[in-house]
Amino acid sequence: MAVGILMIYMATYLFTYQFVPSDKVKRSMWISFVGGMAASYVFVYVLPYLHEYQHSIKEDYGRLATQTELYFIGLIGLIIFYGVQAYAYRSEQAQSHQEPAFWVQVIFFTMYNVLISYSIVSTDISEIQALFYASAIGLHFLVVAHDLWRYAPEKYISTGRYMMASGVLIGWVTGMWLQLSDLIEAIIFAFISGAMILNVISNELPKHREAHFPAFTIGVILYTSITMVLKLFFEW
Repeated sequence: MAVGILMIYMATYLFTYQFVPSDKVKRSMWISFVGGMAASYVFVYVLPYLHEYQHSIKEDYGRLATQTELYFIGLIGLIIFYGVQAYAYRSEQAQSHQEPAFWVQVIFFTMYNVLISYSIVSTDISEIQALFYASAIGLHFLVVAHDLWRYAPEKYISTGRYMMASGVLIGWVTGMWLQLSDLIEAIIFAFISGAMILNVISNELPKHREAHFPAFTIGVILYTSITMVLKLFFEW
């Protein structure tokens, strides 16, 4: 199963530009549906899991730990991702630094992919939970790939997509061969959670003009319902 998920992730970055709907209405429905699932994923999976990590650190380190260390790491991830986004936006408006901005985004997301892939492989969770987690991340990768392709189509197709896919592979191989401490893994999860939360809010939730509310609502209800049922039966 792990190899299959890896192949799907890499294929997402390599071939997303070929199967994203070109029709504006269809694209609006697609982005809204994925955005709904992404919003649900953040609130019913990422935040509770981050809280669980924080609680375990408090138990392990006692008075040396407060209640906010991992949330602070998540905030750092959010700030760094916001800085990358702000630089890309200013460069797009100026039009003179679009190419450097594109490569900054690609490099950041390549490292981001390394951390996410490592986290998936190294985390001790059940196969069903891993599959469910991986499906949400796959949709997240889909939107990231789509946004970068729209930002600079030629550069993404020629080089960017291969860098992004290589990040997935590097993270996966690292996770198979390198086992870090629970504390370091918690820090990695917190960092990518902060970046992911901002990315979902700013990029994966469609703007008002592009929003298709029924599709967004269906995405929220579908993902939330499945998550709640699986948590009930498998005690995540």
